[in-house]
Amino acid sequence: MWYEILPGLGIMTACLTIPGIATAYIHRFTNGGKEKRIARVPYQWFLMERDKRVSGTGKYYESKGLENIH
Repeated sequence: MWYEILPGLGIMTACLTIPGIATAYIHRFTNGGKEKRIARVPYQWFLMERDKRVSGTGKYYESKGLENIH
C-alpha cells in the first residue's frame, strides 16, 4: 500500500538532511561559535572586511561589542 514508501522516504530525508546540519555545526566549531559567512555580492564582502578590521584580531568572526569600538 501507500504506507510502504514511508521507511524509504524517512531514510532519504535523513540522508539529505544530515550533511547540511553537520556542515553548519562544523563551521560553528571552526569559526569560534559563529556560522560561516559567505559574500555573494560585493557589499557583503565589504561588511566582512569591516568586521575583520574592527575586531582587531584580523578575523571577521571575532567581534567586539559596540562599547569597545573607538
